[in-house]
Amino acid sequence: MILVTGGAGFIGSEFVLQWIREEGTPIITLDKLTYAGNLINLASLAENPLHTFVHADIADRKTVSLLLEKHQPNSIIHCAAESHVDRSITSPRAFIMTNIVGTSILLEEVLHYWQSLSSEKQKTFRFLYLSTDEVYGSLDPEEKPAKENHSYAPNSPYAASKASADHLVRAFNRTYNLPTITSHSSNNFGPRQFPEKLIPLALFNALNEQPIPLYGDGLNIRDWIFVEDHCRALRFILKNGVPGDSYNIGGNNEKTNLELINEICRILDRIQPRKSNASHSELIQPVKDRLGHDRRYALDTSKLQNDLGWVHEDNFQANLHNTIKWYIENPVWMEAMTSGAYQDWIKLYYTKE
Repeated sequence: MILVTGGAGFIGSEFVLQWIREEGTPIITLDKLTYAGNLINLASLAENPLHTFVHADIADRKTVSLLLEKHQPNSIIHCAAESHVDRSITSPRAFIMTNIVGTSILLEEVLHYWQSLSSEKQKTFRFLYLSTDEVYGSLDPEEKPAKENHSYAPNSPYAASKASADHLVRAFNRTYNLPTITSHSSNNFGPRQFPEKLIPLALFNALNEQPIPLYGDGLNIRDWIFVEDHCRALRFILKNGVPGDSYNIGGNNEKTNLELINEICRILDRIQPRKSNASHSELIQPVKDRLGHDRRYALDTSKLQNDLGWVHEDNFQANLHNTIKWYIENPVWMEAMTSGAYQDWIKLYYTKE
C-alpha cells in the first residue's frame, strides 16, 4: 500500500495510473482538488478496488494522521504542490502555505507514523518528495547542467517555496532519520496537463485559432521529459534510491521556447491543418516577458544513471506527437478544464507588449 499526495494532478495522476497498471498493488490518492487537480484524470479508476481516493489537504493534520493510521502505507510519494511560476508571482502566499507549511505538516505526521512502526517496517518505508530543477536557479547558456550538489538559487516564489520544502525534507532525514528521498525533475509534458503550462497552452490556443503567447524573445531554454518517463524513474528511485539522497530526473532535451512552439505548430500543420491552410506558426504572438524569467534550466542525470543504473529511453519527437494527438482526441477533457475562470487567468498573464 502506498500513498500519493496530489494524485489527481498532472504528474500525480500519471503516477497513480502507471502504478496500478505496472505494479498492480493498492494505492491511495490524497488530493485537495484545486484548479489543476481533477478527478476526471482518474476516471478510469472509479470502480477499481486497488484505488482509494481521499479528498483532503496535506495541511489537514487530523485527516492525514487518521489516514496513515488506517491504511498503514509503506511508502509516500509527495506530489502535492502549487506548481506554476506565473501564479506564484501574483499569489505567493498560496505557494508558501501549500509547498512549505503543507509539506512541514505532512512531514510531522509522517514522522509520528513512521516512529510507530516496527523496526523492520521502518527500514523499508520511504518518503519520496518531488522537487524541481528550478531550485538551482538560472544557468548560463554555456554552463554545464546542474548536478545534485549544485548550489540553490531559486528566483521565483514558486522555486523558493520548493527549495524551502527541499531543506525541510533533508532536515527530517538528518535530524530524525526519516527515510526521505528527493527527486528534481525538468519540465514535464504529456496528456492531462492543465493548460497553463507551455505545451498544452500552445495547443489549446492553436486548436481554437487564438494567439499562441510567447514570453519575451522566446529564447529561454528548458529541458523536457515525458511524464510517463518521469514516473517510471520515480518508481525506480522508490525501489532503488538511497534514503537521505537526491536524484535528478531529466530528459536531455534542451529547447528554446520558440523552438518548441514551432515544433508543435509543425506537427499540428500535418495532423490538424487550419481551415485557411496557413501554418499554425502564424498564431505565435510575443507577449510581455515574465518577471524574473530564468534563462535556462538543465539537469545532469549521471548520478541516477551511474549510481542506480537507470536507463532513459529518449523518444521526444514521438512522445510530443502522441501528446498533441491525445489533446486533439480528448476535447471533452479540455472543455472540462478550461472554464471562464481559466480564460480570465489567460488574460491576466498573457497580454501583448
